[in-house]
Amino acid sequence: MSEDPAPIESSITPLISTLTFGGRVFARAMSRISVEGALDEIPREGPLILTANHASNLDAVVLGSWLMPRLGRRIHWLGKKELFDWPIVGWAAANGGVHPVDRGAADIEAFRLARRILDEGNILFVFPEGTRSPDGSLQEARDGIAVLALRTGAPIVPLGIAGSNRVWPRGQKLPRPGGHVHVRVGRPFRPSELLPPDTDRRTAKGLVTKMIMERIAALLPPSQRGVYGGGPPAAIPEEGGTPAATEA
Repeated sequence: MSEDPAPIESSITPLISTLTFGGRVFARAMSRISVEGALDEIPREGPLILTANHASNLDAVVLGSWLMPRLGRRIHWLGKKELFDWPIVGWAAANGGVHPVDRGAADIEAFRLARRILDEGNILFVFPEGTRSPDGSLQEARDGIAVLALRTGAPIVPLGIAGSNRVWPRGQKLPRPGGHVHVRVGRPFRPSELLPPDTDRRTAKGLVTKMIMERIAALLPPSQRGVYGGGPPAAIPEEGGTPAATEA
């Protein structure tokens, strides 16, 4: 009979505090960072799913380094296991709340790990697109995050990060300093409360995925909304605009 796995670490260790501080120093050296939106509405306890667009290697650095200290909660990520082979980055990932996932294995293993993170009352951070956008605009999302939300009942917080693709676009080995990176925090919501009554499981997956991505798109400038364009006016201005935000 196998033993139950040890509880997932939920505290912000001194090492994680150091890593997030270093992440803020690095990000500020690359760009001006501003954060705005419903930060104070993010739950401070219980299971929670954070979702964001993914346009740059800088995204995880900015979002993790600014949100963890503000929330006072550890954030957990699922990352490709190859990441842990990289010098420095792999060490930071292993000690910073990233859980390795074998992309060649069945998705069910990653789903079980993600569900365990939430079942134990932790924060799970997910990029629904699954990989970085080649041009900075939203790509079609996968349904896994929708299934997690429906099965766990965890609220979802949509996040939009704009401008990071200009600082560190996909395919570029090193960032090029300059410009602005804007983070906009949307209001938490529970997808199950917004579905029409008696929606079947298969239909619900697609509807919830669309809910999530449209909320992320609404937090981005039109140039980054991609396949989820056509929503409400941009919550973050295009490059050159000045958002009503705090410089974090």
